[in-house]
Amino acid sequence: MTFSRRAFLFGSAAVAGGVAFGPAVFAQDMAPPLPQGAAPPAATINPWVVIGPERITVVTPHADVGQGVASVQAALIAEELDIDLDQPDVSFGPPDPAYANTGLAGEFVPFEAYDLSPEAEAARKQAADWIASQGMQMTGGSSTVPDSYDKLRLAGAVARETVKAAAAKRSGMAVADLTTEAGQVVLPDGTRIPYTELAAEAAAIPPVENVALRDPSEWRILGKPMQRVDVEAKATGAMKFGLDLTLDGMVYAALRVNPYKGAGLNGYDAAEALAMPGVSSVVEVTNGIAVIASNSWYAMRAAEAVKCDWAQGDYPPDQSEHWAVMEASFADEHREKIWRDEGDVDTALAGDGVIEAEYRAPYLAHQPLEPLSALVLVTDEGAEIWVGHQIPNAVQGMVAQITGHPVEKVVFHNLYSGGSFGHRLEFENIRPAAEVANKMRGTPVKLIFSREEDFLQDFPRQLSMARLRGVAREGTIEAAEFLISSTPVMASQMGRLGMPVEGPDAQTPMGVRPMSYGIPNLRVSTYAATGLSPVSSWRSVGASTGGFFSESFIDELIHAAGLDPLQARIDMCKIDYHRKVIEAAGEMCGWQGPLGDGKGRGVAFVESFGVPVCEVVEVTATENGIRLDNVWVAADVGPVLDPVNFQNLVQGGVVWALGHAMNCELTYAGGQVQQTNYQAHEGMRIHQCPAIEVRGLANGPKIRGIGEPPVPPAAPALANAIFAATGQRIREMPFNRFIDFV
Repeated sequence: MTFSRRAFLFGSAAVAGGVAFGPAVFAQDMAPPLPQGAAPPAATINPWVVIGPERITVVTPHADVGQGVASVQAALIAEELDIDLDQPDVSFGPPDPAYANTGLAGEFVPFEAYDLSPEAEAARKQAADWIASQGMQMTGGSSTVPDSYDKLRLAGAVARETVKAAAAKRSGMAVADLTTEAGQVVLPDGTRIPYTELAAEAAAIPPVENVALRDPSEWRILGKPMQRVDVEAKATGAMKFGLDLTLDGMVYAALRVNPYKGAGLNGYDAAEALAMPGVSSVVEVTNGIAVIASNSWYAMRAAEAVKCDWAQGDYPPDQSEHWAVMEASFADEHREKIWRDEGDVDTALAGDGVIEAEYRAPYLAHQPLEPLSALVLVTDEGAEIWVGHQIPNAVQGMVAQITGHPVEKVVFHNLYSGGSFGHRLEFENIRPAAEVANKMRGTPVKLIFSREEDFLQDFPRQLSMARLRGVAREGTIEAAEFLISSTPVMASQMGRLGMPVEGPDAQTPMGVRPMSYGIPNLRVSTYAATGLSPVSSWRSVGASTGGFFSESFIDELIHAAGLDPLQARIDMCKIDYHRKVIEAAGEMCGWQGPLGDGKGRGVAFVESFGVPVCEVVEVTATENGIRLDNVWVAADVGPVLDPVNFQNLVQGGVVWALGHAMNCELTYAGGQVQQTNYQAHEGMRIHQCPAIEVRGLANGPKIRGIGEPPVPPAAPALANAIFAATGQRIREMPFNRFIDFV
């Protein structure tokens, strides 16, 4: 059995000693989509490379929400295409099934990332085929690099060899005698033919599919420090985010939507708003109203003046009741699944010396710096939308459903976004913007959220609680039981997409279930706390809470056993490349046990999204509070494609996670969140930021992404460091409820 390189690009792969194929459609040639603005005589050699008479365009379909994936995708193509990174135009491309993200396959199977058995690999292959069959184009789960690593290098190589074949046909020379460099085919006599001059000829011949990828030892771009393709535009202010875009004749819209999420609008009085400067109208949208005005300030001020009669929602109005539901969820009727049950946990926990603890993690807001916005133009012929989003085809489908146009008549322009952290997986801005624009056909409508409305409408991180028991004696951890309850993330998020999720929520045990420690008696069970606030994916999702629970309690057991926190983790770790990550973190910080003099170090090790990460946090207990001094981070993602961005992402993830663990929570009163701006949901201040040292390892079996994995170990490492410095064990976030920071 054989398969073409083009078929391979769409999901076919060698598994279990043979070749496994997905549905027949993926063995067929698919018409590659043209990026916006590209047209004949451009050669669309494959869905990721377009060579025209004036420019080369590379399509980077994963959304760039500040994490730099446009740059790494461009670099993967450029490496094999033999162009410099500053040569091509970079386009996010249109929504298209060709861009299905099969890198997410590992999140859909009940196997740990370190399980490479034939059964686990076959399940991942089946999941990848299903993702491809659904055309699931989505950015998330630190999956861009795993999804793109082979596809985009192959795309670049196919394009390079196809252009060489066109040059060989023109020159009458053998392809083997031609080379390429900096976007040019080089003939034996030194003559150089730019790829752009060969576009029409390349378009007239079949793509060359029998290509070989270069060995990493030959890489020119990948693995080397590089400047991201968006740096200059961002540094000079030339980058156009959604907030920056304008169209002729455009009007502005601002929202008031029921802050009791999901509840309706009984009625409203807009008289005061309609009398305000610049206001032209007030229109109803789902569960609220939008004010139309001549600028965003007028629209926001007028929206505040609309008197709304809000309907009651269907979750408890006050935070204490949310916690009460969570506490009551630890019952058999709410148990979703026992994920791990090893040894004889009940017998091990039946005797004396059982350590018990309860941990809590609050709701949290996403709140990237760029507030939500969307620019939409609807006409009788079709619709266009300009917005940054992580699920392009879902945006396109939602707009089509609202306007009544066929999906192919909705043009989606994906934009660079000023952050996301999971926020741009949702549609709080898409739906109302399309509804308003549909009522004002022919007029471009720009919807901008006020910061307060953004907080109120955000679907937060899951509320979560853990009840934990363990036995540690005579220098060993004999047993550990983790009971974890959470608001189910996937059921909430996917339900809003019209894709109901049945069965246990796979995110609830994350950060706990993949533990690679050899504990002889171990059980991990999850429970569903239903009827609470709708929630969504927040950077590292379930692992952001599960990692805090698992590594804080493991630390409690280690101390009870009289063991060293770092060495005990090394000794218990049963996966070799995981163990090397812990060892590397210890080497980086020069770990030698307790520090004394008010100083403390805490260690935490969490695997999420297939990436083992170990972090050591060092703090000092001062008269005024805890000072964060240093953080050391080791992570194994396989080959590090961009060392500069790798370091930035790890450092940024640590700052993000520590700031939220220290200071942030969302609480409900009267059905709405009480924190509606940054002063009430404060991240880390710059004077509080520790020095952060980063090391990437490449011992793992597969290449991985790094956007989310640095987050889960940070909170428990800080909590463990505070314990080491002060003797105070903190079991609930945010930590500033119990201790001050300086």
